[in-house]
Amino acid sequence: VLVLVVGLVVSHLRSRPDVVYTPLSGDVTMPGAVLTDTDGQPFDLRAETAGHITMLFFGYTSCPDACPIQMAVLGRAFTDLPGSVRDDLRVVFVSTDPARDTPDVLRSYLDQFDETFVGLSGDRAALRTAQLEAGVPVATVDTPDDDGDYLVGHATQVLVFDRDGVARRAYPLGVRQNDWVADLTAIVEDDGA
Repeated sequence: VLVLVVGLVVSHLRSRPDVVYTPLSGDVTMPGAVLTDTDGQPFDLRAETAGHITMLFFGYTSCPDACPIQMAVLGRAFTDLPGSVRDDLRVVFVSTDPARDTPDVLRSYLDQFDETFVGLSGDRAALRTAQLEAGVPVATVDTPDDDGDYLVGHATQVLVFDRDGVARRAYPLGVRQNDWVADLTAIVEDDGA
């Protein structure tokens, strides 16, 4: 029985697909939005990320599940990456809840995961346009409860843009840390400096 169980486990592990992302059917260009960073300064998404591999995620700091999971796994993956790979990467977290995600709140939240992660916000119109340009569903705000708390429905995938500012892959919620490390290393090496 033990041999059978070991055989099934090995077979399952070998059958695991090597691709952990979804290839995008059409190239998605980095949104042209100019948002506000956690220092209160304008941040031109295209200009500031040009020449870097950029992971773009739309979320919010009060999110109970997807956002802290994605950011925590990415943060842990970053600690495992060689410095030469890490230097080529940018993680950009765009808030879908500008009413609550002030620059200080965003910075404090992202610092829990990695101090290099960029936090951005803007008015609802600019955020809507950025999401549409990125090809993700536009976030929806639920009706506040009696305490004024509310949830925001938002995309949970991380879009990975190559140095040319085009995303060709989206990573769903649930990608493991070691898969991020392997894929990000391969992307940096394949995309060349």
